[in-house]
Amino acid sequence: MTTGGDGAFTRGDLKGTEIENTFAGANSFMRRRYTRDLTGVDVAVTGVPFDLATSNRPGARFGPAGIRRASANLAWGPIWPWNFDPFDTLAVVDYGDCAFDPGHPAAIPDAIQAHARVILDSGTSMLTLGGDHFITLPVLRAHAEKHGALALVHFDAHRDLELSEDGRIDHGTMFRHAVEERLIDPKRSVQVGIRTAYEGEGSDGDDDFGFTVIDAADLAQRTPADVAREIAKVVGDARAYLTVDIDCLDPSCAPGTGTPVVGGPTTATMLAILRGLGTIDFTGMDVVEVAPVYDVGEITSLAAATIAVEYLCLLTSRYS
Repeated sequence: MTTGGDGAFTRGDLKGTEIENTFAGANSFMRRRYTRDLTGVDVAVTGVPFDLATSNRPGARFGPAGIRRASANLAWGPIWPWNFDPFDTLAVVDYGDCAFDPGHPAAIPDAIQAHARVILDSGTSMLTLGGDHFITLPVLRAHAEKHGALALVHFDAHRDLELSEDGRIDHGTMFRHAVEERLIDPKRSVQVGIRTAYEGEGSDGDDDFGFTVIDAADLAQRTPADVAREIAKVVGDARAYLTVDIDCLDPSCAPGTGTPVVGGPTTATMLAILRGLGTIDFTGMDVVEVAPVYDVGEITSLAAATIAVEYLCLLTSRYS
């Protein structure tokens, strides 16, 4: 049944779904309540509209807004093929966006980390909407402060392990920093969909940094269930963080991104893999690099919103 609308501001209960017209109303993520009050909240969805670290096309600062708009098309109750509504179980709010001054880029990583720390210190988990992929580094720093070194499950066309000068803000360097800062345990971490090489790869005999890599060619030859089993085996019982760069998808499925690379998986393949990760103890998740200005029919934003909802379904299936 359709309600009076604008549930982002008018809804009372943190749980449940209130159906609204998809073409109207305030676009919070999945029509959840906009609030900074985390009392009784299981998951806070928050945006980090930052794209100053991009190496090609900017525009991911508009990603959180685009994903929120697209999510209205999904906010109708039970999610297929789970056949349940995750919001009947999880109390989820839209926490709004991280605020920072783009005129002082050197201060932005600390601002993102502080924003994440407030959410995590309340006992609430995070689902973060990017923004370019650099944002994962300060978010991971906040998670590691609370949970210690995490396993990383990383979907991407790029490995993001390039060398960088100390303090450089770049969306291709984050996971080298994360390894060096011991935010993640590479031996319990998996990178999926890779189909590019980073500068210097192969020159030092340590190409993988301890990561398990399932590249795009390997991915194309395997079933989603097989890939999911390998990811779960590598992660084991470690606490994990899930990061999805939307450019992991083939550009035919996700044209709205800054550094598209042909030859990737379809959205259906990625969703099938994600659905097989229910045994993993995820502490948080982000989906990044959605740049709506390059999108076609909002299919990239819709893919990102669907991936985020799949994550909430994973949490529901594990903890309900």
